[in-house]
Amino acid sequence: MAITRGFTGRRKTRDPRLPPGQYDAGADWPVLNAEATPRIGTDRWTFTIDGLVEQPVSWTWAEIQALPRSRYEGAIHCVTTWSKFDMTFDGVSVDTLLEAVSLSPDAAYVMATSHTGYATNLPLEDVTGGKAWVVWTVDGSPLTTEHGGPARLLVPHLYFWKSAKWVSGLRVMASDEPGFWERNGYHDRGDPWLEQRYQGD
Repeated sequence: MAITRGFTGRRKTRDPRLPPGQYDAGADWPVLNAEATPRIGTDRWTFTIDGLVEQPVSWTWAEIQALPRSRYEGAIHCVTTWSKFDMTFDGVSVDTLLEAVSLSPDAAYVMATSHTGYATNLPLEDVTGGKAWVVWTVDGSPLTTEHGGPARLLVPHLYFWKSAKWVSGLRVMASDEPGFWERNGYHDRGDPWLEQRYQGD
């Protein structure tokens, strides 16, 4: 039996912004946590950079708010296969924060830590050069607690488990160490365009 175009319809073109294996979540922004959601007031929130630095530096909420602002506009991608487009995050670039410390020549990685104890590892090159931020607003509104507020790390070119919620700091390291999900089978880096979801991918 002959089949005409009228019966098969037109093939839907895949959005070129979608990495392999991802779908467009549309208006949804799923909430996924590895731990209980904390309640962290800005009066006791801090962010610290330590490890292989000449002098550790900590910022209070008021101090980090006073730094030059930076914005990210674009997509985020979760390892659970959803992607969300056209988002706007405001905060401070990690580059700005690192300018306040003198990195050791051996510095090559960071461990992003959260006020909950969560941690995730990243190559230093993945949080520098305009690739990462500490953010506290999304689409013009304060970041909600469920999505990591008052502030979270944002590393949008990697899967979103690398964008640590309730972020408390960066520990600068000479060698790589696994964080929470990396110890539990997730990929050490997590590039969505390479589908680096799990160890061995």
